[in-house]
Amino acid sequence: MEWLNYHHLLYFWTVAKEGGLRQAAEKLSVSQPSICAQIKALETRLGEQLFRRRGRHLELTETGQMVLGFAEEIFPLGQELLSSIHQRSVSRPLKLNVGISDSFPKLITNEILKPVFDLPAPVQVICREGKVQDLLALLATHRLDLVLADEPASTGLEFMTFNHLLGTSGVTFCAVPKLATHLAKGFPRSLNDAPALLPCQSANLRRSLEKWFRSNGIRPRLVAEFDDAALMKVVAADGRGFVPLASVVAQEAFTHYGLKTIGSTLKCTEQFYAITAERRLNHPAVVLITQNAQKVLFS
Repeated sequence: MEWLNYHHLLYFWTVAKEGGLRQAAEKLSVSQPSICAQIKALETRLGEQLFRRRGRHLELTETGQMVLGFAEEIFPLGQELLSSIHQRSVSRPLKLNVGISDSFPKLITNEILKPVFDLPAPVQVICREGKVQDLLALLATHRLDLVLADEPASTGLEFMTFNHLLGTSGVTFCAVPKLATHLAKGFPRSLNDAPALLPCQSANLRRSLEKWFRSNGIRPRLVAEFDDAALMKVVAADGRGFVPLASVVAQEAFTHYGLKTIGSTLKCTEQFYAITAERRLNHPAVVLITQNAQKVLFS
């Protein structure tokens, strides 16, 4: 197995970040000739030149740019490792990088994250929203500690992931009061040919809904479909059709969007997951999130 001298890489990284030999020498408290020797050793090991002279300044070569990209991943991870090991003794807040699927209900996200802010040690939460596959790519490179999604990570991925089921919720159908009162009579058959605002075809909830519709002989009239659950509720509040929501968050629709219940079912469900990479399983905030959601939110 070939080995890389990370001491050499550290000197290279410092010169690239500080902008020159003098600045790097001051940063590392070593002489400039010593830094030059370390970088030369790294170039010899790689068989490529990393810097070129441009007047009085050093400029990264194409290979240098590539090596810098790797160094930018390696050394922050090393610093993160030390912080994780000694997090009880440092005053810096523990960081929790959370990816949130754009179809994941925001109210559930808020409830899931609440206990993190009450940890004895301060926690800095960084949230990113996007498509599940995009977020899993960030998880694979350890830029996220976990991903909150309404579907499990595929078993066909090229990297290790763990799906932690946070809970399962039945579905409540809602609409503006006038439409809800009309559709509540004879539910669920009343949904046949009723104007529907549904999640997009790729959503797990949509697939569960289609199966439930078929089993009950229901064919709603599709008005629109959405990636964004919040936008779907806004359109429903405008009276455009009924919406299916996870029952655990239905109260939000009543309070904030003025919607009313048409009916509910436990035979159509939505599931919620916390997805982690193997090395993140011991993150204290991740452990707290999974335990709290399973015991409190979905009890």
